[in-house]
Amino acid sequence: MVKDIYFAGGCFWGIEQYAKNIMGVIATEVGYANGVTQVATYENLKVSDHAETVKITYDNDIITLSFLLELLFKVVDPTSLNKQGNDIGRQYRSGIYYVDESDLDEINEVMKRLKNEYGDVVVEVEPLQNYITAEVYHQDYLVKNPNGYCHIDFKAIQDVKKIKVDPYKYKKLSDTDMKDKLDNEAYDVVANSATEHPFTSEFDKFDEQGIYVDIASGEPLFSSLDKYDAGCGWPSFTKPIDINSVVEISDSSHNMVRTETRSRVNDSHLGHVFNDGPKDAGGLRYCINGAALRFVSYDDMDKEGYGYLKVLFEK
Repeated sequence: MVKDIYFAGGCFWGIEQYAKNIMGVIATEVGYANGVTQVATYENLKVSDHAETVKITYDNDIITLSFLLELLFKVVDPTSLNKQGNDIGRQYRSGIYYVDESDLDEINEVMKRLKNEYGDVVVEVEPLQNYITAEVYHQDYLVKNPNGYCHIDFKAIQDVKKIKVDPYKYKKLSDTDMKDKLDNEAYDVVANSATEHPFTSEFDKFDEQGIYVDIASGEPLFSSLDKYDAGCGWPSFTKPIDINSVVEISDSSHNMVRTETRSRVNDSHLGHVFNDGPKDAGGLRYCINGAALRFVSYDDMDKEGYGYLKVLFEK
């Protein structure tokens, strides 16, 4: 479903450039929102009291509003009143302006999380009013002027391109639900950190095109593009689809010092990561229990709701 949200957080040049690189964002436009007049220009914002705002059109089947806003607030300080970076004034205030009242519950949940994390939050949450599209020269400003001013770190703009998976689209299973859904071996691996016997997984020598998801939550974890035969007896990958989906934890069990890998959403035990992988692919080996994974073939990705990740195979 295609939806719109309007977001203000300082100079709209940087916010637009950042937003257009978020997965699931279809289009962006800069403008002026929630002022006291129905007319506004860049030069009279102090009079009209509009906020520099980015209209963000996104595919809600790919990214939830919760995660979209969470990513936006990674580059906007929600505690800074009428100021972001070097920009000061009411036109640089932070705000979430909605056009669909059904979005309000989700927005309020995001605001609750922000307040729990930061304390005093000064972000307007209001229905969109008096929106005016900004002048042509402001649209895609940093595309036209790559070295132009931006209050957002350009590294953050590059980093957000790497995010491929929205955690809010997947749910952690209760222990009871896992027992009902999984066979004994899979449950023992994901819930009790067991290890399957080497060379027993159907995925050990498996090379079909597709993705591997958490067997419990369905969260996408690995791609066949990054799978290789390490000869160790377990499915091995050089990297996750989204580095944030695989959590690394120090593991000193069995008189060894290793790095355990777990899934982000369900906290499923997956396996371990080692530094003996292919050097030309980053040098890592994600050694994963096949019992913790479910394979979704490329041909079935659309049907199972993973079609947005087909872009991985288009390189």
